[in-house]
Amino acid sequence: MAKLLKTYLLPFLMLSYIIGNAYIMVYKKDFFYPYNAIPFLLIIGYIAIFHLQKLIFFLAFCTPLSISLKEMGLSQGMDLSLPSEPLMAGIMLLYILNQLSTSIADKKFISHPITTIIIFQLLWMLFTTLTSTDVIVSLKYFVSRLWFIFSCYIIMPHLFQHKKNIINFIFCYAFALLIVIIYAEVRHAAFNFNDKAADWVSAPFYNDHTAYAAALAMFIPVVFSFLFLKSMANYLKLIAFALFLIFVAAIILTYTRAAWLSLVMALGILLTLSLKIKFKTIVFTLIIGGGLFLAFQTEILMALGKNNTDAEGGFSNNIESVTNISTDASNLERLNRWSCALRMWQDKPILGWGPGTYMFKYAPYQLSKDRTIISTNFGVGGNAHSEYLGPLAEQGVIGCVIVLILLFYATALGYKLVYTLQDKELRILTIGLFLGLMTYFVHGFINNFLDTDKLSLPFWAFLAALVSIDLYYKKNITLVT
Repeated sequence: MAKLLKTYLLPFLMLSYIIGNAYIMVYKKDFFYPYNAIPFLLIIGYIAIFHLQKLIFFLAFCTPLSISLKEMGLSQGMDLSLPSEPLMAGIMLLYILNQLSTSIADKKFISHPITTIIIFQLLWMLFTTLTSTDVIVSLKYFVSRLWFIFSCYIIMPHLFQHKKNIINFIFCYAFALLIVIIYAEVRHAAFNFNDKAADWVSAPFYNDHTAYAAALAMFIPVVFSFLFLKSMANYLKLIAFALFLIFVAAIILTYTRAAWLSLVMALGILLTLSLKIKFKTIVFTLIIGGGLFLAFQTEILMALGKNNTDAEGGFSNNIESVTNISTDASNLERLNRWSCALRMWQDKPILGWGPGTYMFKYAPYQLSKDRTIISTNFGVGGNAHSEYLGPLAEQGVIGCVIVLILLFYATALGYKLVYTLQDKELRILTIGLFLGLMTYFVHGFINNFLDTDKLSLPFWAFLAALVSIDLYYKKNITLVT
């Protein structure tokens, strides 16, 4: 019987599927897509159960190429990115079931300060979801954050205990991002690489050119670090160098000033690492710089107000317009959104309005003097445009403080690892991961994308990689005193 099943089962299933598909196409055309998704789901289920590591690599590859239901015109309400988010949800459920049956979680990883902060953030998010002004919206936001954390962070130590897996994971996302770049630039070329066309040529994969640029910025440092890994094969180094050049060209053509600024800041951080400047010295310097800004903010704002260069007409204009807060619509709209977030926080300072509710609640908080030609009352055009002020409005002061604590500990961890790792190659890889992560933390002051799969996956995975390196790789006590 076993021999007969082994011989005839697969042909029988294939024949049944073909007959069923023919029936669907003739009599039940509305079920064509769900029916043809069955083989894909079965394959994914098999891989998830028997080859989970390969499924994580597949998730990394398919995330940049995923398309949302809204982009496909299949939904006007609840959105979902296919196939990445269902995969993330499935990985989360599989992890939870395994944890309940065999307790697969590493206690060292769960008790790490970064993980502790993330868990506390989730608990506070759950609490503010229950007290939200729109519980349904907040619950959807919270559930999506859960599958982002589980599939992109919690499960990663099982993969990242080996350096090779970290590199393979990065290559998987980078190769898919390369496909998006080719697609976007072929479309962009038809418009002579115009800065206006840059806003939408990456759609439907990235529906916002700033999100597309943020992903590029995260991968430029880490791909560049591959060039200095002696153990990496020469052909892989050649591929990494080609990816680096293509990513740099692509990020220039996005005309995204926030991404350019994040890379400049990453270079500044690299300089401090090269000079072996202590992290506490940097913190002290930033505190002094913040104090000076507050002391001379009137003079600084008056100087910035004299800049009226708009982000039009080419690369140089985009650079000059970064500090234009008098006529540049994009900059002024960010100030409008940030002002709304602060006013919303003043009304609900402790618990906030609820996770994910900003875009539905901020419209009445817009002042007529702050509105721009791109302002709207309909919850479109992005969120609070800040990973720090968004939580402040939605989760109160505690939500914002948690994000700042995460920033502080992640930065401190990056400096500690670079200064203490014994293995030179691992230190180089760590620098690449750390700088990539820091590009997003910098970008987070101007935009927010952690509610999307496209940026959540690299952000949480890079963070998980740094924590894994901290826990599972040998290092000296200190190299910097």
